[in-house]
Amino acid sequence: MSLPSPEPVAPANPQKARTGLNRIWHAAGYSLEGLRAGWGEKAFRQEAIAAAVMLPVSLWLGRSWVEVALLAGSVLIVMMVELLNTGIETAIDRIGPEWHDLSKRAKDMGSAAVLLALLLCSGIWAAALFQRFFHG
Repeated sequence: MSLPSPEPVAPANPQKARTGLNRIWHAAGYSLEGLRAGWGEKAFRQEAIAAAVMLPVSLWLGRSWVEVALLAGSVLIVMMVELLNTGIETAIDRIGPEWHDLSKRAKDMGSAAVLLALLLCSGIWAAALFQRFFHG
């Protein structure tokens, strides 16, 4: 006796069923929504405004494509890490507003990641500025 085959179950997330350009189109929309949500965060907004200045300056300051990539890339890394940190904080806040040691640890680690990204960016920019103006 054979068992009836189960009916196909629609995925909880419709994006999983999409393919090709349709999937890319929708993914781009989700990414833009993420950037809009990030813009609502003060830290991300400050970093985005700084990036609007620093990215064009990186084209002038960098003496080769590698230097430009390091300068611009370090700025973008800060913004990426900030978005990930905000995602962690949002997920933790969704779980509940009460204080919990693991929630604090997750938020602290996200904050530490942003700090390290900022230190990396600052170091790259300081080295490039020193090279450009003081080292010749």
